Amino acid sequence: MKHPKQSKRAPQTHPSVLAVPSYHRILVKHGLIEKTLSIPDAYKVFLKVGADPEVQKLRRKVERGNKMKHVPALYLATAMALQGMTKRELEALKLRI
Repeated sequence: MKHPKQSKRAPQTHPSVLAVPSYHRILVKHGLIEKTLSIPDAYKVFLKVGADPEVQKLRRKVERGNKMKHVPALYLATAMALQGMTKRELEALKLRI
């Protein structure tokens, strides 16, 4: 006896996860802010992180490689730049911002 095929749906994410902007999740993931930091404050920190010379240097490498030009790509490029940093570099970045 065969079972009917069940539709394969994408796993549902918790609605509160979607309510948090990507820049907030990026900063929390890399330990640059606490999860409880307000969204406006997190955005200010994200702007400071994006303005950091080390992050800009890494982000330019990512942007050149992927030829990203649109706005969401800025978040992605910053996230990829942070991902490419070592723990020591992230700690130094924390101190600079």
